[in-house]
Amino acid sequence: MFTTRRRAALRAATAFVAAGALIGGLTACAGGSDTPTPAESIPADGVDDGSTLTLWTRAPMERQANLLVDAYNASHENQVELTVVPNDDYVAKVGAAAGSDGLPDLFAADIVYVPNWVEQGLFQDITSQIDGLDYKDSINAGHLSAGTYEGQEHILPFVLDLSMLFWNKELFAEAGLDPEAAPATLAEFADAAKAVQALNKPDTYGTAAGLNCGGCLVFTWFPSIWASGDQVMNEAGTESLLASDTAKEVYSTWKDLVDEGAVLPGSAEETGPTWTAAFSEGKVGVMPFPATLLSSLEFDAGVAGLPGVDAGASTFVGGDGIGISKDSELSPQAWNFLQWMMSEEAQVGVLAKDDNAVSRSDLADNEYAAQDPRLVTINEVAGMGDTPVALQFQQAFNAPGSPWMTLVRNAVLGSDDSVDADNDEITAVLSQ
Repeated sequence: MFTTRRRAALRAATAFVAAGALIGGLTACAGGSDTPTPAESIPADGVDDGSTLTLWTRAPMERQANLLVDAYNASHENQVELTVVPNDDYVAKVGAAAGSDGLPDLFAADIVYVPNWVEQGLFQDITSQIDGLDYKDSINAGHLSAGTYEGQEHILPFVLDLSMLFWNKELFAEAGLDPEAAPATLAEFADAAKAVQALNKPDTYGTAAGLNCGGCLVFTWFPSIWASGDQVMNEAGTESLLASDTAKEVYSTWKDLVDEGAVLPGSAEETGPTWTAAFSEGKVGVMPFPATLLSSLEFDAGVAGLPGVDAGASTFVGGDGIGISKDSELSPQAWNFLQWMMSEEAQVGVLAKDDNAVSRSDLADNEYAAQDPRLVTINEVAGMGDTPVALQFQQAFNAPGSPWMTLVRNAVLGSDDSVDADNDEITAVLSQ
C-alpha cells in the first residue's frame, strides 16, 4: 500500500514550477486575477447560483463523466459543460491550456499524472474543504495521497478504475472449467487461457493484452507482483524493482502464452485504444480488465482480484482524480460540484447504480453492490491494491518507447535475457 513515508520521500526528491509560477490554491490568484479567493469564505457546500462551470475529462472516463454531469445538471442551478478529450491528446491539451491560463474550472487527470500536475500548481488547494467532509477518512487514500503536496490537498477521486481478472463464464464452461471459480494463481490463469484456446473456436482466444501499451501493462501486470508480496519501485519512486524473481515469473508466464498461441493476434502491436475490445465482444476467455467496463458487458463474466504467482490478489487503483484548476474564477461553484460528487447521492445513486466502484469505503456495501456480488468483490479488492507514484512515471512507463516497454517486449516477445539491464534503464529514468 502507498505509505506516508513513500510520499514524503517522493515530495522531497523534486519540486516543479508550472507554467510560470506555483499556484497556492483557493488562497491564490485564480485566472491571473490579483484578487485572492479566501478558502475560509467558501461555504461547506460551495455555491449553487446558476453559474456555468467547465469540466474536462479524458475519453476513457466519458461514460462516468456524462452520468455525473447529467445528474448534477438535473438537480442544481449551476450547470457543468463537459468536454471529452481523446486520451492521447489530453496531456498536451492540459499543458497548452496551463501555459496560457486557459484551463477549465474543473479538470480530471489520470492518477499517475496527478503528482506532477499538483506540484506544477495546476490545481487549487482545497485542503480546508476536504478536511471539512465528515467522511474524509473513508475517501480512497491512494487518490488523496497522489494529490497532496507539502501537506495541502488538491484533488478528490473522480472515477476509480480498478484492474481486475475477468473471465467469460460461457467459454469457461465450454472448456471444462468451473465458471464460478476464479483462477487463484498466475499459473491457474495461464492454464485457463490455454484451455479456452484449446477449444479451437473461430476468432476466440485464451487471453489478450496491450503488449505495446505501457499504461495497459502497468495497470494489469503490477498487481500480480503486489499480490505476491513484492514491490515495483522503491518508496521514493526513483528505483525500479522490476527484475525480481516475481516480476520475471510474470514475464515468463506471458511469454509462454504468446509462444503457445493463446494470446489474441494483434496483441503484440496493441497500443491501447482497442486492448479490451475482443473480451467485450465475447471472444476472449480470461484477461486482466478494467472494472469500469463491467456494465458494458453483454454476457456473464466472473470478476476477481488479479492473482499473484502463488496466491493473493491485488489491483491497480487507477482512474482519475479531479480538482479545481488554477485558472478558475468560480471556486465556490466548482466546490459545489466536487462535494456533491462525493455525496451518497452521486457515489451510490449514479456510480454504483451503473456498476462502478465507489470512492468511499463507507458506501462500499450499498444497495446496488448487494444485487451484484461482483461489485462487492471489486470494492473489497480496491482495499488490497496500490497506486504507484513517481515523478517520472510517464517517461519511465507510459510513454511510447519507454524503457518499461523495451523490457516487456524483450522479455515476452523477444529471446534475449535482458531484464536486469532493461530494469536498470527504467531506474535511470525514474531517478532523473
